[in-house]
Amino acid sequence: MLRAAALLRSGSGLRRPLSTAAATWLSDGASSPPRVRLLIGGEFVESRADKHVDVTNPATQEVVSRIPLTTADEFKAAVDAARTAFPGWRNTPVTTRQRIMFKYQELIRANMDKLAENITTEQGKTLKDAWGDVFRGLEVVEHACGMGTLQMGEYVSNVSNGIDTFSIREPLGVCAGICPFNFPAMIPLWMFPIAVTCGNTFVLKPSEKDPGAAMMLAELAMEAGLPKGVLNIVHGTHDVVNNICDDKDIKAVSFVGSNTAGMHIYSRASAKGKRVQSNMGAKNHAIILPDADRDGTLNALIAAGFGAAGQREDELVKRASSLVVNSGMASDADLGPVISKQAKERICKLVQSGADNGARVLLDGRDIVVPNFESGNFVGPTILADVKGDMECYKSQESQIAFLASCKAICWISAVCVLESMAMELPYLPRLVSLQGNFKQTLKLASKASFAGDLNFYGKAGVQFFTQIKTITQQWKESPAQRVSLSMPTSQK
Repeated sequence: MLRAAALLRSGSGLRRPLSTAAATWLSDGASSPPRVRLLIGGEFVESRADKHVDVTNPATQEVVSRIPLTTADEFKAAVDAARTAFPGWRNTPVTTRQRIMFKYQELIRANMDKLAENITTEQGKTLKDAWGDVFRGLEVVEHACGMGTLQMGEYVSNVSNGIDTFSIREPLGVCAGICPFNFPAMIPLWMFPIAVTCGNTFVLKPSEKDPGAAMMLAELAMEAGLPKGVLNIVHGTHDVVNNICDDKDIKAVSFVGSNTAGMHIYSRASAKGKRVQSNMGAKNHAIILPDADRDGTLNALIAAGFGAAGQREDELVKRASSLVVNSGMASDADLGPVISKQAKERICKLVQSGADNGARVLLDGRDIVVPNFESGNFVGPTILADVKGDMECYKSQESQIAFLASCKAICWISAVCVLESMAMELPYLPRLVSLQGNFKQTLKLASKASFAGDLNFYGKAGVQFFTQIKTITQQWKESPAQRVSLSMPTSQK
């Protein structure tokens, strides 16, 4: 039986005013619910849009705020502000840009709890998970503090007679980011801190489902000293995304989200000559060796999304059943609500489609009811066994369903593989993973087309994405030339 813990509203913290109630990015008390503002040219401004989208607390269905569907003129104003700010910002010393990031990470640390509360309110994940969301983004800000080293070029003296060559990394100009709902703080912090510390300016579109964390982060960035126009924020759905892809002043687009949206953005933006990094849906594979610690392995799989080998089904169900489903504000919550009613309906349909196609439902969380939060979008942990690779439930990314499937000596668990025999190869190509030590063979693991573009978000690749290389060759003449030479300069005298 799945556990659903009640969270009494008295003393729970759920009914406290949002920590961002007095934020400059929200409209004043004249409107209820408050309207989320745009950030254009360093000012939080009210949109003139006549269409809005409700931001809903998934545990209570309470409308927390409303975001505008940014008009075309407002979008262009944000891009123009970024374009205008670029020349001055690119010429700002990298040490000054780094110093702003040092202050920024200090402010994020001081506001971790407020950011986490906002994420839990708007997105539904537990406070502990929301805190981790912010912290993982904070690590990227810390990384950006070393931009003076990360952005270094290269130099070769006397590469030919009297010729030196050096390369430098220069910012691109106006860049843009399109964010998903599942990591409201981490993904924006993947994008704009690296981009702006490289010397670019930025236009960010947070998810329309949970924009609060991104707005709070923008407010803190300006408090840290980010100049006006360097970071701008617009809101919206498809039209704003297409505007980002099409605008001639935007030089690069960073995206995280679904495969369908990601391929659309990659195709449309790259056709306009833009750089694009598109992180899309994926499955993470794990290989469990026969001598793995049993308890540690089961706990890790539960934490990763639930999965274990067929002979351990009972223990897996037992451990998954013990997870507490509650409002994310509850201190004992393991799982909060999913983001929307539509997401819950989609998960339930996936479970049913798996059952209809022969999968066994070992644990069913579709009908869970959380006391005091009966209208919340809750789905308890759900485990399906005997799932095949061509089933829709296997292909999905839904986080609160675990899938078990076995084929001979190898067990598929979502994307987790348990090795029972050293002679087997896993089906579903093409990624190759080599085992070291006593294991000589190569395993072939399933892989989705989870990334489009050639430079990823992390480490040096992120810096490379937001910069372009300029190569300079300079020639030093030992003596005045006696005559014009049209020959190619070489190291031969």
